[in-house]
Parts: sequence; C-alpha cells; structure tokens
Amino acid sequence: MPHPDWTPHRRDDGELLGWIHPEGDEWIAVDVLGRPASAPVEWLDAEAALEEHGIAWLAEPWMLEGEGDRPLRVRIVEVTPDEAGAPGRIVVKIDDFGDMTRPATAQFTLAWPIPDRLRPPRDGDPDPREITR
Repeated sequence: MPHPDWTPHRRDDGELLGWIHPEGDEWIAVDVLGRPASAPVEWLDAEAALEEHGIAWLAEPWMLEGEGDRPLRVRIVEVTPDEAGAPGRIVVKIDDFGDMTRPATAQFTLAWPIPDRLRPPRDGDPDPREITR
C-alpha cells in the first residue's frame, strides 16, 4: 500500500482498482497509477468513482515523452505501486500492435506514481502506423 492511511479498493474478482484515503472529513479515490480519480467526496462516492473508472484503460495506448525527438506510442506492461517503503514502478513497452512475430520492443521503467511524461494520446500525436519523412 502506498501510504498507511490508504485503503485498497478491489473489484469483486479481487483485482485492485485503486485506493481511498482521507481528505479532511471526506475521502479521495486514487487509481492504480497514483492519480486522483475523484474530488473529496463521501466514502461510497469514492468507491463508485473507482468502480466507474475501472482498469480497462490500462490496456489502451499511451504516449511517452522525452525518449526521442517525438513522443513514443507505448503500452503499459506492469504497474507496481510503492509498497512497504520500496519504490513502485511503471513499465511500458513500445507498442507492437499485438504482433507476436515481431522481435521484442524496447521497454522503459518509470517511477510510480505516473510521471507527467506518460500520458494518454492527444490529437496531433505521431501515429507510428504512418510513414512520415
């Protein structure tokens, strides 16, 4: 658990969705990447925010900045939050579009919680499926 006052919140199948921690008289939901998933709210609303947020978004493409002259399209391979004083990590790999016949793509290990340079794609980001010169 990242902090002693953070309570894990899991799906019915046991998969971790995030944590809920106190904020004054209310509670804040935090997703598995360490980002707030709610404003300060009542406990049940914080649970609902994590349930609604889910974890399917982890499988979506992400963009990693700072490793080249343009952002790289990547996929999240591993998320390990801080635990018992040990620093967590987020491991991403260059998107191989699910092609199992390709050689392994480069991986990058980032600090947890999610750094600013790992972000969802935006309009105008390079598309590695297009050849540009």
